[in-house]
Amino acid sequence: MERSGSFTLPPNSDPKIRELFDYWLAIHPEAGLPGRQHLDPMDIPRLLPNIWMLDVKQDPLCFRFRLVGTEIVRFTGRDATGLCLAEVYPDYKATEAYRVHCACARSGEPAYRRSGVLSNPGRRHIEAERLYLPLAENGERVDILLIMTLYTGEPPPRQ
Repeated sequence: MERSGSFTLPPNSDPKIRELFDYWLAIHPEAGLPGRQHLDPMDIPRLLPNIWMLDVKQDPLCFRFRLVGTEIVRFTGRDATGLCLAEVYPDYKATEAYRVHCACARSGEPAYRRSGVLSNPGRRHIEAERLYLPLAENGERVDILLIMTLYTGEPPPRQ
């Protein structure tokens, strides 16, 4: 899979989103996609709280939380590491999030989205800005999605 120049971030994207995208481009090999082996968390420490990773299982396509940043845990009120998204969000396969995850995993192209959040349905005042970056250990078949989520608004109070 060759590096694609077709994806661009919106000009009003958050600087942290841009920083992660620039880092992904910097670790991107000449041919193929970067893999987890190219990513060094020590290079991006200030971004880590808002980063989560999904393991991508093929045939059938399935997504499992590999890592969940501390800001994501704080906002959602849980650490879903190790769980499949469909376990955490029963309607996941009917969502726009699922469609974006599938498209990114299949195409190997980054994606960007600004929308409401699955973790807080019905709370219209909460939005999230997200960047989805494919990683492939072998350079071709996406096996991890590296995702940054930045929230607007405050998380709901915990019971």
